[in-house]
This record gives sequence, structure tokens and C-alpha cells, in this order.
Amino acid sequence: MSSKGGGTALTRRNYRLASDTDKPKATGIVNEKLLSDYLHHVFPSTNQAPALASLRKPLGFQDLGAHLERLLSEGEPAEESRDQSLEGRLGPQPVVLDHTSGFEGLLFVDDDLLGVIGHSNFSSIRATTCVYKGKWAYEVLISSQGLMQIGWCTLNCRFNQEEGVGDTPDSYAYDGNRVRKWNVTTTNYGKSWAAGDIVSCLIDLDEGTITFCLNGQSLGTAFTSIKMGPGVAYFPAISLSFKESVAFNFGSRPLRYPVDGYLPLQNPPTADLVKAHKLLGYIKNVLSTSLDTQEERLVEKDCSSWRLHGEPTVLITLAHIFNHFAPLMCKVYLVEDVLMNFLLGILEGGGSVNEHQLIQQLLDLFWLLMEDYEVNECLKQLMMSLLRAYRFSPIIPDLGFQIHYLRLTTAILHHEKSRKYLLNNFTFDVLRSVVFFYIKTPLRVKEAGLEELIPTTWWPTHFDKEGKDEREPKDESADERLRRRAYERGCQRLKKRIEVVEELQVQILKLLLNNKDRTTGEASRYIFLNKFRKFLQENASNRGHPTALCPPEYMVCFLHRLITAVRASWDDGVRKSASSIRSEEAYVPPQLFYNGKVDYFDLQRLGGLLSHLKKTLKDDLASKANIIIDPAEIQATSMDDLDEDEESGAAQRPFGAAAMGGALARPSWLSSPTLGRANRFLSTAAVSLMTPRRPLTQPEKVKVRTLAVEQRTEEDIEGSHGNDGLLLGRPLAEPNQPMVDKSLLEIVDGIVMMYNLSVHQQLGKMVVVSDDVHEYAVALKDTEEKIARCPARRPDILDELQKSQKVFAEKLNHLCRRLAWINATIYSKEKMLDVYWLLCVCIRTIEHADSTGSLFAFAPEFYLSAAMNAYSALKNYFSPANSMEELPGYEETLTQLAAILAKHFADPRIVGTDIKDSLMQALASYVCYPQSLRAVERIPEEQRVAMMRNLLAPYEQRPWAQTNWILVRLWRGCGFGYRYTRLPHLLKTKPEDANLPSLQKPCPSLLLQGHMAELLSVDKDMAASFLNSVLNQLNWAFSEFIGMIQEIQQAAERPERNFVDTRQLKVCATCFDLSVSLLRVLEMTVTLVPEIFLDWTRPSAELLLRRLAQLLNQVLNRVTAEKNLFDRVVNLRLPGLESVDHYPILVAVTGILVRILVDGDRQGISRASCVLLSDPCFQLHSIQHLVGEGGGDSSALSVTSSSSSASCARPVVGSFGSGVAPVIPSAAAVERKHFSLHAYTDYISEEEKQKVERMLAFLTEESKKAAASTAPTSEEDLCPICYAHSISAVFKPCSHKSCKACINQHLMNNKDCFFCKATITGVEDYSKPGAS
Repeated sequence: MSSKGGGTALTRRNYRLASDTDKPKATGIVNEKLLSDYLHHVFPSTNQAPALASLRKPLGFQDLGAHLERLLSEGEPAEESRDQSLEGRLGPQPVVLDHTSGFEGLLFVDDDLLGVIGHSNFSSIRATTCVYKGKWAYEVLISSQGLMQIGWCTLNCRFNQEEGVGDTPDSYAYDGNRVRKWNVTTTNYGKSWAAGDIVSCLIDLDEGTITFCLNGQSLGTAFTSIKMGPGVAYFPAISLSFKESVAFNFGSRPLRYPVDGYLPLQNPPTADLVKAHKLLGYIKNVLSTSLDTQEERLVEKDCSSWRLHGEPTVLITLAHIFNHFAPLMCKVYLVEDVLMNFLLGILEGGGSVNEHQLIQQLLDLFWLLMEDYEVNECLKQLMMSLLRAYRFSPIIPDLGFQIHYLRLTTAILHHEKSRKYLLNNFTFDVLRSVVFFYIKTPLRVKEAGLEELIPTTWWPTHFDKEGKDEREPKDESADERLRRRAYERGCQRLKKRIEVVEELQVQILKLLLNNKDRTTGEASRYIFLNKFRKFLQENASNRGHPTALCPPEYMVCFLHRLITAVRASWDDGVRKSASSIRSEEAYVPPQLFYNGKVDYFDLQRLGGLLSHLKKTLKDDLASKANIIIDPAEIQATSMDDLDEDEESGAAQRPFGAAAMGGALARPSWLSSPTLGRANRFLSTAAVSLMTPRRPLTQPEKVKVRTLAVEQRTEEDIEGSHGNDGLLLGRPLAEPNQPMVDKSLLEIVDGIVMMYNLSVHQQLGKMVVVSDDVHEYAVALKDTEEKIARCPARRPDILDELQKSQKVFAEKLNHLCRRLAWINATIYSKEKMLDVYWLLCVCIRTIEHADSTGSLFAFAPEFYLSAAMNAYSALKNYFSPANSMEELPGYEETLTQLAAILAKHFADPRIVGTDIKDSLMQALASYVCYPQSLRAVERIPEEQRVAMMRNLLAPYEQRPWAQTNWILVRLWRGCGFGYRYTRLPHLLKTKPEDANLPSLQKPCPSLLLQGHMAELLSVDKDMAASFLNSVLNQLNWAFSEFIGMIQEIQQAAERPERNFVDTRQLKVCATCFDLSVSLLRVLEMTVTLVPEIFLDWTRPSAELLLRRLAQLLNQVLNRVTAEKNLFDRVVNLRLPGLESVDHYPILVAVTGILVRILVDGDRQGISRASCVLLSDPCFQLHSIQHLVGEGGGDSSALSVTSSSSSASCARPVVGSFGSGVAPVIPSAAAVERKHFSLHAYTDYISEEEKQKVERMLAFLTEESKKAAASTAPTSEEDLCPICYAHSISAVFKPCSHKSCKACINQHLMNNKDCFFCKATITGVEDYSKPGAS
């Protein structure tokens, strides 16, 4: 194997002294005898017995080259035997994946042709070498744990997008995702694999068997009697699904788990290995020997104390060794097998990494005696070997392997020159360094040793009706308490061991954030910062391209370590500059968002696109931030954006074509990222700073260079001599607070972006383990209760229950230990504090940006998203292990976030619909919980009133459902029969998620209700437009609901098998829920501000009351009529229509009627009853229905019972919709008890029932009076529009007539006459003249 970059163009340094040949007697360095003894000691001869020093041939530097060549050639195999291929193997060396003809589907193959990622449904690829005789092995490093089939195939196998390795007769595979083996048919085999595992694939072509091993443990013989004979040879092969990735090791590196008797497919470099070990031995001899020139003798010493002092004898000796050693250290096999093990051995003694100076001295030696290209290749291969070793080491209880490799990584990065090389050429170009900050979660608890570390497990055992854990310490039994405490102690032991790894990871980041190491060029921090920014750009711009993204589980760990390291660096700086703000008060100043110093790629700003903002806000930038934008530059930006779109579109087409062909493209996270887009975007984001037109201080011109990320210098970031660096363009409203290191601000900005990109989603995914523990605990408790109730005469049932109990208990033991690991690595108190700090940074940043006025539009959207997501994570993901209430300054932070949500959900400076919807949803969730609702009440009154004013804006032409939901939540708990958490008929069913905002207990806000009442009573126009919009939406929602249930009923009446689209059922339920919530808002308005409807001196009051009465009568008639549509559909109890029931809608209507007919003053009650009774849709029996007194034979109400529904149900897969569509039962009539409010004693108070009785008595009496006093009306006197009311209004100037309700309704939207289209200038009352 030839060394990389070892061509003849690069010549070696010649360290041979010119004076050696001229001075045969005296060396000029040390005594000739002493030198000879020294060289014989360093380079001992191996082919003869050790001779006496006096008889030994003197050795000097002039003879050393030949002597060393002779020593290295001893035992070297002959050239013929070295090149001879082993029998039983065919194919080229080195062995790689066949990316030219041996693949099927779309794949990404790594540069070294050993790593592969699936990019289509089921892609397959084989190696370039096959075997037909003997025993062979190769290893596969599993990078993702999804669907893959790994094994062997012959050349005859033909694969496609559905069939891969193991699906054809002559291919054999192991699938650790489904835990099966495949050879046309499939059976159970082996264990499940996880990311970070190593699968060994063994084939014995003497016995005809195939075996697989997982992390060195044999899974047993998978296949026997495989096909063998002439013409049959097996290739290593794999099939993998979309996004899955692996890396192969055919022998280019030492096998991690070699198996006796099996050879790797690729020959190990045996001769080079022998040489490398010999040379390493000579280096060790040099390190352990010193020359005492005074006494002319050799002194043995400890290697660890060796220092590079520049002694000529030692340096020339080492130069001769490195002449042979350096080229070998460019080969990955030798670096991993020889150098890495040697360096790890140095650290084995324990102690701090800083105590082991030998590694620093050796790295100095490498840089001194090796060519730069050799050191670079050696360091690169060494770090890749360390990364692989760290990533694919098995997890053991003390995490010893991971700690070992991290200690060596830290020791190497302590070396300044090596650190900067690796930063420039290694970090973030591949996933690389991010992997070092990841701690993988063990899927197999037993192998990870968690059973020994956490011998006792515990889980909650007390649950309330809704399935929530309601354990209180006083309720625990003594045994439960002991188990819980033992489990907590085990969790603490695990956490302490994980903290050791985390501390090492933070140390690595602190080294990368060093900004004082300027002796060899730019400080490490600024190299890291530019690389970090490009890493974020890759992940932000490739969100639709999963193979290009850094896995989110890596991002989570990286984020926490980075926060710890950044805060430590920040506070170190504060100690030197006491006036600077501390990390606890950190925020990102608003000028970073518009001064062009920091690239935000193509991420959305709150006000829209950056180019648009620079055009529209250029005057504000000039007046508020002293930034002048050149008009020509704005034009250039627009043109450049167009060019960029064309280029990116053109670039994508050949990419796909190339990937489909032979030369497969490599994903960006596996290779150096392309920088063209970043350069172009940055060059167009240029801004120039000039003196303001009215200078605030002495006029001073400052010229800004706008550079690409990789071209920025420390001065561009930190600033100097009047240059503010990143803080250029400070707005007048922004306080001039001293910042420690401006570079840290950009890293903090990147941390917020990283959280928003993928960390939050991953935090949500990991909660599933806690949910699983909860579900299994509920199932186990239920099983134990069934066992206790099981009759003695049924031992068969008891046996089955006990089996279930055992399965649940085993699963819980496993999950509880996994949960302990996840709680320690992801949901610990420290991690919670990190997310809380991030939330506070976002809040302070938004507040400072908001203070800049119109420049707030430049802020990136992700700050608002991250703030909302971080709060959600703290509230939902970290409990119950850690409570948000324990966080420092928790209430104040809640109030600050409430103020942001209240102000910005209707902020005209924010234009993105997605972020506006997110803000609205966050506010809606905020008012569902008592603590956060109290926080909303604590914000300044002016902001509270402004929020309520925005909520009461008309519902037309805006997303109003969430607004309405917020108002409903503020009322819930105060309305008629509106104190429930879940609907009465759903109490016996288990909610899908008891933590949903809609399932929280009522917590009304009287304070915000008061603001609403004040606004509606004072601003009459706003009240009228708001209520008209609510009534319009109610009319629409209820009409849609009725139309949909008519379709469902029609399907039920058909004789054939029927089914309904599941989406239609969901829309139907949503319309019902909207109708109920709109009715509740009307109830809230009627209760708080009854004069809007009942004070007819207010404009539109009479019209609003008439419209309200009309809608209430329609709802009542539809829901309460005998044998009606609503009853039939409700009692079908279809999945998806669970929320549709009589109670919620009838109680909401009753609440409005009670308020206007019972609780009002006499005049108001009179007007309300008059309007209600005069509505042609009014039917008294609808009111009687509420208390079970419906007219006619109420007992004969024909509905369908749930038992009838169950007996008729036949599941049929729907022809539309994604799931199984529910079958409509036949409309068989079954007697059912009448609906009555009296049945809901837990939901409706006695006082409320009495009010309903009084209302019914009052309406009964009034309807009798109205019937007696109403004279028959001739058709000529009826309104020609509605034919429901008498003519009561005349239009001016055209004198056409109608009832007041019709004309008032019409004039809300149109000023033209119904009949003649003349413009109406006025409306007067009309009364029919007397008959005389």
C-alpha cells in the first residue's frame, strides 16, 4: 500500500551532517565511544547474542543509515511472497465498494469508497473482491439503526428497489433492525443492533457456513450448506433503505473484533507493521535514555519526563528514525495499530491530561522532523481513528473506553500547532468533531452494564382517572419508598460517570475556544467560529435533504457542551473586566441582525427578505443606526438573488444525474462543504457605515469591510481603535453596555440557531421513553388488579394474566434503566438550566431588538421560535424529574415571555404567516395553565389592554380560530355549566395525551375579562364589528356542521356497506367544536357587557339581538327536534366524532338565554323575550327539551344505542383518507332516555337549574300572552325580504319598505336599495296608517 501524498515531487529533509565524513575520529557532538554506546543502545542488533561493549564494532552517524536499513530489512518477507495473492480470494487490493457496476438504486458513497448512505427505497451495493475458498471476515460499522440487510452475495444475484441481499437464492443476510436472517425466506436470528455497533460477517467456504457477530459476540451460525463449487464466489454486500448509513472495514484498518482462523478480505501491511513497531521501539529507547557527558555514560530514565531540549546527538538520532517512520505514519492501518495505541499507553497511568507532557513533546517532534504533508496526513488519520474508536466502542458502566479516547483527543488538542491544523482542516468539514460531543444511548441495557449499576428499578404506581401519576410521598408503602430511593441512588451513580465524559468534552471545546494562542497565527476561537458558522449553514440550507444534516441526537449533546464552554469563557472574561455583563445576562445585540457582519444565510427575517428590508428601511437604518446603504448595492442585491436562484436550480439537475450514474456524489456532511453560496450571499449583504447627517458626537468616518466568513480576521469580529467589530451600527435606543468578547456573541447566536434547527425536535422525541414507562406501569397495575379479581375456578385466565404481568415487569425494568440514562444525558437538572439560559437569552435579545422600533423587522424569525420552543421543552419534556418552578427567576421569565407573546402575536412588523401562527398558538397554550395565565396578568396594564384589543378585532380576513380559543379559555370556569375539564360522555375513555392544553382544568381570568368588558362597552364601533363577525362565523360553522352530518346520515340509511372518509369526520367535529366555542364567546360577551344587545340606544344593538336570537333558535331546533338528524349521528358514536354531543352545545345556548332572560334588568328581559318570541323559528318545546319536558311523546325519541352500533360495525378500509374508515351502522331505532340538564348534577349547580326552570316558566307565560295578543297579519304587511316580520322601516329617498332586521343587516355591507339600487341616505320607522 503506498502512502498518501508520497510522490517523488516532495523531497525529504536531509539531516545527515556534512562533517561526518570529514571527522572519522571525533564526532564534534559527544565522545565517539559514548556515541557508539548510545547508538548501540538505541538500535540494538537482533540477529546475534549481545556482545560485550569492548568487542562491539564502533557505530557513528556515518554508519547509522546503513545500520538502520539492515535492522529494518531483517525478517522482511521476500518480494515474491509479499506480492503473492492468498488462495481463495479474487479481486483487487485494496478492497472497496464497487461504485461503478456493483450497485442498484441511488446511494451516496464516501470518498474512501468504504462508507455508504442509502438514498432510495432499498439500495444495494457489493465489494470489488470475492472469495471462493477458505475462511474470511469483514466488519460493518452501523451508523444508523434502521432497515438494512448485510451479508454475502454471488455475482448472479440481481437486486432491485424491493429485493436486496438475502432476498435471492444465492445471497445471505442478517437484519438487526427486524432481528432476522434472510435467504429468500426469513426466520428470527440474533439481536437488535443500534447506531454505534459493529457487525462482523464471517464466511467459512470449507464448511459451507455463514456466521454473524455483534460487537464481538457470536450470534450463532446463521446459514449452513451454502452453495459452493466451481464458478461460485461470494462478495460482501449490503442493502439499505433511505437515509441509513454504514462504513465497511475489509481490512484497511485493524479489525476491531478479529476472529481466530478468519482472515480479513484485505491483506494487512505485515512488512510495514514490523518496521513501524521496530522504529517505535527505537523511539522509546531514545525517550528512555539520556547522555551524561560529564561522566560519559548512559542514564536510564522514565519516558514521561523526556523533553525536547535540542541536543544535537538526540535530534540527529531521531532524524534517522523519522526518515523511515514518517512515511509509515501516513497509512491509516499503521496509525491506528501502532501510533494510537502507543499514545493511549502514555495516558494509561491516569491523572490529569495536563500532567502528560510527553504527548506535547512528541507532537513538537513530529512537526520538527516530518514534512508538513506527512504531519497533516498523520494527524488527520489519528483523529479519524480516535473518532471511530470513540463512536463504535461498546458502552460499559464506567464509560472507560469513551473516557480513554477523549483523554487522548484532549491531549492532542492541547498542542497549539496541531490544534490549529485540525481546526482548519478537520473540524466540522465532516460530522467529525461533533461526534466527540455525543454520548450514545444504549438500546441493550444488559450489555451496557446498567443492571449492575442500577440493580433496583422503580416506576410510579398511583394514577388518577386521567392516567396521570398522582404519587405523593405520604401515599408510598415502605417497600415502594425503599425501591424508589435505591433507584435514585443508582441514577446518581450513573450520572456521576456520565459527568466525567461531559467534563472531558467541555475541556475539548474550551481548547477550541481559546483566543489567546496567537503565537502561530490566528487564535483558535476565530478559526472555530468560522467553521461553526459554515456548519450551521450546511444544516440550515439542507433541511429538506436528510443525508446532509448532522443527526439531531449529536446536536443535542453538542449544544449542551457548547453552552457550558461558552459560559465558562464568558465568565473568565468578566473576571478581568468587572463592568462587562455576565453570562447570566447575555443577549445578542440587535445590530448583528443588520450590520452585515454575521451571515444568516437565507433564513427568514421577521419583516421578510433581507433585500426587501434594506430597500424599505434604508432611511430608518440611516437615522437610527448610522448605516447608509448604497442604492447601487440594493440593485446588485436584487440581481444577485436572481442569479443565485438560477445557479442553484441548474446545479441541482446534474447532481441528480451524476448520482444515478457511476460516479456517485457524496453528501455534503461527508465532504468539505461548498462555500460558493455563502461567499455570494455575504458579498451581497454588504453595508457601509458613514457619519450621520446630524452627528451625535464628533464626526468620524468608519469604513467597513464586508468579507466572506472564512476571510474574516480577529479585528473584523472584536474590533479595535474605534472600530466596534460585530457591534458596529449600535442604534440610539440600545444601551452601550461593554461586552467581554464579541466573538462569543456570534457563538451564542449560533447556539440559538442550532436549538431551533433540530435540538428541540430531538428533545421531544426522547420523551417517548418516559411515556412508554408510564403506559407499561398503567398496564402492569391493571393486570395486577385483574389477577386479584380472577376467580379461582379459572386457572387458565390466571396463567395468561401472570405471563402478561411478567412481560410488563421485564419491559419496565429495561425501560427504567434506559430512562435513567436518558435523564442523565438529556433531561438532567443541568441540561434544564442550559435550556432555561437559552430561553432567557432569546427573551432579552427580542426585547432589545423590539426597542429599535422598525429595525425589529431585521431580527431572524428563529429567535421567536426558539423562545417559544424552549419554554415548551421546559414545561413538557423535563418534568416530572425536574420542575420548572425550581428555576431561578422563573416567574419573572414567564412574565417577560408573556409580554412578548401578547405584544407580537399581532405585531404589524412581523409578516411571516408561519411565525404569526406560532405566536398565536403559543399564546393560546399560555392561557391554558394557571401559572402562565397569571404571568399574562402580571404584564403592564397597557400591554394587557392592547392584547385584548387585538383579540377583539373582527374575525374576517384573519385566522380567527385560535383567537376565539384564547377568549374561550379566559372564560372557561365562569360560564353556565362550563367548569368541566373533559366532557361528561368522555370521562370513561382515556385521553390520547392528558398534557394537551385543551385538557387542562379551567382557570378563568377575571382581570382580562374586565379589560374585555371595558373595551366593548367604551368602543361601540369595535363591539358591533366584533360581534357581527362572531355571529357570521357561528352561522357558517354550524351550517357546515349540519351539512356534513346530513351526508353521514344519508350514508347510514343506505342498505349497502357504508363508510365515511376519516378526514370528513375530523372536519365535521372541528366545525362542531368551533360552533360551541363561538357560542361561549357570545355567552361571555352577553354576561360581561349585556348592554351591547339590550341597550337599544347603542347603534346595532337591536340588530345584534335579533341575529343572536335567530341563531340560537336555529341551533336549538336542529339539536332538540324529535327523531332528529343530530341525535341519530351523535349516537352512532363514530371514531373522530367523539366530541359531538348534546351537552356542550345545549349548555352554551342555555347560558346565553339565561343571561338575557333571567339575570338582566326588567327592560332588558322584556326586549330579549320580545325579540326571541317574535323570531319565526322560535319553538317553546326546544326550551322544554332542555329539562326533559319535550312536547309530544318524549319517551319515544328514536335514536341508535351504542350497543346496536357495536353489533353492526364492520371495519372496511376507506377508499379515501389514510386510515381505516369507520363503517356506518344501520339506523336501527332503539328506545333511549330523553336528554335533560337535570341528569348532569356534577356539572350544573342547583342555582343554574333553578334559573333554567324560571326561564322556562317565563317563556311559557310570555308565549301564551304573545299568542293571545297577536292579530293575524295580512301578507301585504309582511317584509318582502324575509316574510317573517311586519314591515317596520322605510328607505329614503326611494321609499321602499322592509323590516328593520333586514335593512340593518343589509346596510352593514351595502348602501344600495334592495329593489331599485338607489343609494339609501336614511331609514325611518314605519307604522301602518289606520283603516279610517
